[in-house]
Amino acid sequence: MAFLTNDKLVIVGAAGMIGSNMVQSALMMGLTNNICLFDVFSPEGVAEEMRQSGFDNVNITATTDVAEAFKDAKYIISSGGAPRKEGMTREDLLKGNCEIAEQLGKNIKTYCPNVKHVVIIFNPADLTGLVTLLYSGLKPGQVTTLAGLDTTRLKSALAKKFGVMQSEIEGCATYGGHGEQMAVFGSSVKIAGRNLTDIIGTEEFTAEEWEQMKKDVTQGGAAIIKLRGRSSFQSPSYLSVEMIRSVMGGEPFRFPAGTYVSNEKYNHIMMAMDTVLDENGCSYKMPVGTEEELAKLDAAFKKTIEDVEKIKEVASKSLAPEELAVFDAHLMMANDPELRSQIEDMINNDRVNTEYATEQVANMMVSIFESMEDAYMRERAADIK
Repeated sequence: MAFLTNDKLVIVGAAGMIGSNMVQSALMMGLTNNICLFDVFSPEGVAEEMRQSGFDNVNITATTDVAEAFKDAKYIISSGGAPRKEGMTREDLLKGNCEIAEQLGKNIKTYCPNVKHVVIIFNPADLTGLVTLLYSGLKPGQVTTLAGLDTTRLKSALAKKFGVMQSEIEGCATYGGHGEQMAVFGSSVKIAGRNLTDIIGTEEFTAEEWEQMKKDVTQGGAAIIKLRGRSSFQSPSYLSVEMIRSVMGGEPFRFPAGTYVSNEKYNHIMMAMDTVLDENGCSYKMPVGTEEELAKLDAAFKKTIEDVEKIKEVASKSLAPEELAVFDAHLMMANDPELRSQIEDMINNDRVNTEYATEQVANMMVSIFESMEDAYMRERAADIK
């Protein structure tokens, strides 16, 4: 078998259902001959099954040691978060998985700072991806999150409704946050060559049916649980491996990806956009849609910012002051247009990562405040520090 690369791919959370399926998908696609399975629970059983599946000429290793797993890693896919359990609030899930994402970012910075790309799929992915990026020191285009699953759910729903193959559904896209806070874009969709906008509002597909479909798509995960008695694992596994394949130089990823966004409208946030995922990492452009669709995208951005605030509030009970400063800096950049502009210029022009650009701009602001004659204003330098 010819492999796309000989570089090391690490699957985090490999002992679980999602992780083990990612391993098998990666091997079946022939991504690399060097794959490492990492989990806090031994993934050796998964590794042994993969060896016994007859995958030749592949070095399959398994470990519970993060230093061993991440050493020389060039690509990482992480499903290593915790699922929401009975009695857990959304805040509990946010706090727990964002702490896991923080440690993941720190491990990347410590053990494999030269990693080429990281895909995050554990929920809430928009936030866990952002936290991983903040703590890893990687460049914005090097960390992406699974967002294509929302689009494939829309595509599937439309194909079933109109009795056509999914390949006959074109222009499907969902942007913004994952799940219920995403924005469904239908204005560019074609059904077997027909514009969806020409069909909505007819007897064939009423406006009420379209609104219900959009709602159902945002709750697609819950529907899988109802059908199967457990959360989805095959679809997120496969799509996340397709994502990493694209940055290895394989087929382009077909759906939107969650990426770090910083532009004149959405600032310093992780959300699904109109993306290109290839060997250069992830790049994006603003989605094109109707006024209503773009308004929903605005609402998705606002909701994600609120969630970042919520993470900080919950985390303040357990994190050290210097760790909370990471969230303070992020929120400050998200809400201050002048600071955002300076950071964006440094990232784009000097090709530095977000962490470095933020630190440099913050240091510049400290110097400005410390040089002021007014005593009160000089004291404000400590707030920035």
